[in-house]
Amino acid sequence: MNLDDFSDLIERPDGGVRRDAEERRERLAVPVGALGRLDELGEWLSAAQQSVPVKPVDRPRVVLFAGDHGVAELGVSGRAAGTAHELVRAVLDGASPVAVLARRFSVPVRIVDAGLDCDPELLPEAVVRHRVRRGSGRIDVEDALTAEEAEQAVRLGMRVADEEADSGTDLVVLGDLSVGGTTAASTLIAALCGTDASVVTGRGGAGIDDLAWMRKCAAVRDALRRARPVLGDQLELLAAVGGADLAATTGFLLQSAVRRMPVVLDGVVSAACALVAQRAAFRAPDWWLAGQVSGEPAQAKALDRMALTPLLDHGVTVGGGSGALLALPFVQAAAALAAELPERAGESAGEEPAEGPVDDGATGDPQQVETTA
Repeated sequence: MNLDDFSDLIERPDGGVRRDAEERRERLAVPVGALGRLDELGEWLSAAQQSVPVKPVDRPRVVLFAGDHGVAELGVSGRAAGTAHELVRAVLDGASPVAVLARRFSVPVRIVDAGLDCDPELLPEAVVRHRVRRGSGRIDVEDALTAEEAEQAVRLGMRVADEEADSGTDLVVLGDLSVGGTTAASTLIAALCGTDASVVTGRGGAGIDDLAWMRKCAAVRDALRRARPVLGDQLELLAAVGGADLAATTGFLLQSAVRRMPVVLDGVVSAACALVAQRAAFRAPDWWLAGQVSGEPAQAKALDRMALTPLLDHGVTVGGGSGALLALPFVQAAAALAAELPERAGESAGEEPAEGPVDDGATGDPQQVETTA
């Protein structure tokens, strides 16, 4: 497998459709610019969907890739090593922030175990059946995966993307459930951005004290020494310092772009995988939205490199897809406004603007769009 092959498979969202959406926006009764970023989002969705007016986002899905990272044994996380399955269980039991939000917004959640370090019997078969390996290696001293495992994980993510696209999912909220994942993600971003460990190392979703932060910096520094020699091959890079869940997420992002399925990124882990995917296919980021600012310095580096501006900045650091899911109503609002706001009287396509007072009523029959989040 060569991830560079994706560059020939991924096209940008339809530029002609976007221009049509922009022209339609100029004819709406609400002045251009009055809706701020919502205008831009509506036009982006039109191009992604190849539809003017834009269609409602009514079949979203939360997809969470789960895994444990051996580097957590160094005490770099606020959670004990090998306990990512507890995060999974909390989502399944409806007791985590993302589960509460998904229930409130009526959005289904899919969890994919790519590399949890637990007995499979602890979780439903639907979660664990695709596991690549039990935990990932300690990236400061060894590879996270073998070359074969890295390819298997990427293909897992691709398969999940195909399944979602085939089932009619029209937008994915992407997140992770991992322990030690932010250390691996920070290493990937530092390697791809040519940055030192201290610049990208944050305190993770669970929060760590100063001593743990220094241990994390040292782990990222040591992992970077192992990452730099393989920067020319994205698959080797994921095998060296990524992990099964990160490799699967990368494959998911690339295949989602192939299938023209928009994705909302959550925190630093999904940002790191997106940066790897961008290295393989430079058009791929045109299919992604940055859902939120997580506060992780590595995420800010990655998003800046990909020219992605986060939709929200609410200080949400809990991870697990929660911040990205909070951005979903904003995206759905952009679609609804772009589709349902009336045009100015006499300004339908091909007509000259009519003189006289503006008619604020909707043109044509009003359409009721169900927005179930």
